[in-house]
Amino acid sequence: MKIIGIVPARMKASRFPGKPLYPILGRPMVEHVFQRAMQFPRWDGLFLATCDKEIADLGREKKWPVLMTSDTHTRCLDRVAEAAQKCGLPLEDSDIIVCVQGDEPMLHPDMIAASIEPLLSQPEAGCTVLAMEIAKQDQFLNPNTVKIIHNDKGEVLYTSRAPVPYCAGDFSLDLGAKRIYGIFAFRWSALKAFTSMEETRLEKVESCDSNRILDSNFTQYIAPYPYRPSFSVDSPEDIPLVERHIQGDVLWGTY
Repeated sequence: MKIIGIVPARMKASRFPGKPLYPILGRPMVEHVFQRAMQFPRWDGLFLATCDKEIADLGREKKWPVLMTSDTHTRCLDRVAEAAQKCGLPLEDSDIIVCVQGDEPMLHPDMIAASIEPLLSQPEAGCTVLAMEIAKQDQFLNPNTVKIIHNDKGEVLYTSRAPVPYCAGDFSLDLGAKRIYGIFAFRWSALKAFTSMEETRLEKVESCDSNRILDSNFTQYIAPYPYRPSFSVDSPEDIPLVERHIQGDVLWGTY
């Protein structure tokens, strides 16, 4: 069984155009992502997937494997599926494809391991999403944070930019709120099925790929992960927050 990692990145992000190349402490954001992802030890291949020359040029300068994809994709998982087909490795249905989103400059390799683990331990599982605990009320209320509703078996029921589950009073850790952290793992068979389907209404409404999975009667499992001060970049306002925290991160200085 092969484990293939793909970092999708494009310049036309709706909320933050040019985001992958925006500097964080003097380095393009996608460089932080790729260098950190490289520290996961079990890759059979790790690739940068893009439709933009500027991003491809950076990848080639850094000697990363670059896969050029269509400029028509609006969802990262569709770009990942196309890139997987072009990676040059023979893929079997049981192989694992991991999407490491290009706006997670504070990711850790153990997050990738956590995302894969349900696929290794549950033969019936086809796809997972890293589900990080939400520890702060401002993050819970932030519409850029996509929240996850799941059942007791860890099956994702819905993902939303709204603050769910409902909180009648002050936010509390007892609520058990979780958010999508941008690492998704698929068996190749499941990713092919996903990308063969049209975008769905709730996927468009929430602007979240996961709802296509749920709308189409597939099961996505959470890969639970405890809270840590690790921040995604959704808008330019997130950059100072990331720069402030990334310097205290144990991976800072290792790449």
